[in-house]
Amino acid sequence: MSRQDVHAASGRRLGAAEPRQEGPVDLRLVPPAMAAWAGAALALSAPGRWTIAGVVLCVGAAMVLLAMSGASANRAPHRAPATTGGEPTESEDEGESGHGEHGEEDKAEEEGEGEGEGEKGEGGVAVRGRWRPRARATATAAALLCAAAGAASAGLHGADVRQGPVHALAQRFERVEAEVVVVSDVRQTEPRVRGDHSTPASLLVDAEITRLTGPDGAVTSLNTPVLLIVMPGGSAGRWRQLLPSTHLRVAGRLAPSLHEGERSAAVLRPEGKGPPRVIGPPSLLQRTAGALRGGLRQATERLEPDARALLPGLVVGDTSRVTPELHEAFKAADLTHLMAVSGANLAILLVLLIGPPGTALRAERRGLAPRLGIPLRLTALLGGGLTLAFVLVCRPEPSVLRAAVCGLITLLAIGTGRRRSLIPALAAAVLLLVLYDPWMARSYGFILSVLATGALLTIAPKWSDALRRRGVPPRLAEALAAAAAAQAVCAPVVVLLASRVSLVAVPCNLLAEFAVAPATVLGFAALALAPVAMPVAELLARIAGWPTGWIATVARTGAALPGAELDWPDGAKGAVLLTALTALVVLLARRIMRHPWVCSAAALLLVLAVLRPVPLTRVLTGWPPPGWAFAMCDVGQGDALVLAAGDGAGVVVDTGPDPSLVDRCLHDLGITEVPFLVLTHFHADHVRGLPGVLRGRAVGAIETTSLDEPPEQVAFVRRTAAGAHVPLVRAAPEEHRRIGALDWRVLWPANATGAGGTAAARGAGPVPLEPNDASVTLYVRTGGPTLLLMGDLEPPSQQGLLRSHPALPRVDVLKVAHHGSAYQDPALLRSVHPRIALVSVGRDNPYGHPAARTVDALRAGGAVVLRTDTDGAIAVTGAGPGLRAVGRS
Repeated sequence: MSRQDVHAASGRRLGAAEPRQEGPVDLRLVPPAMAAWAGAALALSAPGRWTIAGVVLCVGAAMVLLAMSGASANRAPHRAPATTGGEPTESEDEGESGHGEHGEEDKAEEEGEGEGEGEKGEGGVAVRGRWRPRARATATAAALLCAAAGAASAGLHGADVRQGPVHALAQRFERVEAEVVVVSDVRQTEPRVRGDHSTPASLLVDAEITRLTGPDGAVTSLNTPVLLIVMPGGSAGRWRQLLPSTHLRVAGRLAPSLHEGERSAAVLRPEGKGPPRVIGPPSLLQRTAGALRGGLRQATERLEPDARALLPGLVVGDTSRVTPELHEAFKAADLTHLMAVSGANLAILLVLLIGPPGTALRAERRGLAPRLGIPLRLTALLGGGLTLAFVLVCRPEPSVLRAAVCGLITLLAIGTGRRRSLIPALAAAVLLLVLYDPWMARSYGFILSVLATGALLTIAPKWSDALRRRGVPPRLAEALAAAAAAQAVCAPVVVLLASRVSLVAVPCNLLAEFAVAPATVLGFAALALAPVAMPVAELLARIAGWPTGWIATVARTGAALPGAELDWPDGAKGAVLLTALTALVVLLARRIMRHPWVCSAAALLLVLAVLRPVPLTRVLTGWPPPGWAFAMCDVGQGDALVLAAGDGAGVVVDTGPDPSLVDRCLHDLGITEVPFLVLTHFHADHVRGLPGVLRGRAVGAIETTSLDEPPEQVAFVRRTAAGAHVPLVRAAPEEHRRIGALDWRVLWPANATGAGGTAAARGAGPVPLEPNDASVTLYVRTGGPTLLLMGDLEPPSQQGLLRSHPALPRVDVLKVAHHGSAYQDPALLRSVHPRIALVSVGRDNPYGHPAARTVDALRAGGAVVLRTDTDGAIAVTGAGPGLRAVGRS
């Protein structure tokens, strides 16, 4: 039965508190909220004069519209209802009095809610929509005034940040001493590969300077927001324990904000790596919230690693235990919203208390409150207290604040007995929060939260109805529509953050969704009971670990699929392209769903794109070519090489900087087993992809160079290998190994351990002291082509290699050292005289690799040069006269 039929059968006016009725969608607050949002977002980085001009123009235009609307209303004569005779018809009488079936709709249209042309009486004279021009003018004026308010709020907040001495001192990078108040939890950045090293994970703390001692000794009292960036060290744990409202004394150097239009006036980097100097404890409320979060962490200590890391994040947003690998899996599956506490957590708790919002005022309302006999108004008060406690414990993140304001507005409606509508509540929440804190207008978390909630309230019900009409079970239809709607509106924003589109987001969200509610409820129960009954809290956490572990398994399984992510253009161009493509798919979906065979074919193509079975991709793409013996993966600025070692097996040499890229390359090559893995040296662009090689593959052993530099990357390799239970071995001079037809020998470092002077006596040179010079160099015979793989050897070590092996034979394939840099030894290139020279290099890299003179020298020697930045992944096939290299691009 349609909604209109239900309404007609109810015999009640539209919007009444009838269990089977639904009121009309009220969108009046949406344009003002969007206008305020846009005004604040634009004004945050605009010059002050432009903001003032925009506010004046918006207010002036609104005043003109209101004046014109009032004048037209005064001139309009009163018109009696149009009829065909002397008396109004029954329907017209009901429409004017508001007691008929459409009375509420008539009134709404007269106030400007209607969108149609209005119904006509029998004489053809409109009886509804007579005041539409006036209502539209009023609505436009309201939107303009809200845009002015948003811009004014952003302008005033921005001016307040820039005033005072902090902003000026930051422009000069002055050293200062300051007393600050911590206003956020400490968060950690993700380590990133930059060239041959990995940037350390810094700690970020939002704070307010309350007392500043400048370089001239002048002391100023103020309240200016700054961002503390703390470099990791032995005291990192002490910094992570800081709670909001803690008072610190910090000495360091100021710097300009990282991005224009930020909340902070400057960046303050504390000197040294010592612990924070605390001069005042946090407030009682913050200590209580911190104790609750600490109790939850303690209650989860004995869980499995994934559940132990994920449950605190799912409940209170504590991701301190989440490993980079688990975080990457959640990103690939588009499940990161589950690791950050969001409005869904609060919604679960409120539904547990008051039942679904649509039944909160019904006689048969559900939830714990009616079962305990709690009246409506007291229920609303309890819900408000629960909401405030939720914000305190889970921190006032943008998505949390959005959900809290929506929840409080809905609870207020319940307490006052008014009709609830979640769309006006969402719009009101956006309007209030943007005016109160204009920086939320540019927060990606806030944007994604609002878009996802709006999609669930507007798009998802329609898609769910359409699926049910086509025979999909109701629960499945609702879940599928919700996941698809949220993904459709949020994906273009995600593209702005990462140039990728997840193809497994909808199924992964569907599989994880049913486990979120029990994990959240049990997790909050453990949080509440931990201070008073830790054994009970541990029991609840253990039970909550089952659904939490399921969520982690879904994320890891989805991310491990070869087609989980699709590369996509980044920036605004990519977002617009994805939006247009999504709109096209939605428009065509209705027609496609009428043809079951077309739907089945589309679903099959999507499954094949995600699974990417090697035989099929080989037929469709021709990659890898039949009989390939060696492959160079396209992993950007780094090295990842593969030597064929039998059916589904390959020896891997280096892993590149990105786990997902090397994992995808190995899948496309059909590599399911890695009997041996060689890491030529410990630079990040050669070892950081190690988790990608280990993902779903059996690895026999990992061989490394003997120079343990740089130490942080050495620690990463050891930690990753230990976690996967893969043994580490050292490369020995002249070491010889064989796997099937594959045979290789270690040529360098000739005396890497410094023990024994044989190599030095032959004139090989001193023990390498730099990671590049300690690169493990392999001479490989494949049963077909011969190869020389030189890692990142620099000219001194290349000369030492040639001196220690003066009879080095010519090779068919040379892996050019150090991404084709200009620093190559000409004598070595002439000695090995390769037929094919391969360069692994990233597009638009800042180092100028490969150097033109290196490429020219190789070509002058008769070598065919291929490079991954232009040719993509490269495979070598054949032997002798049939030797060739094939690029994938």
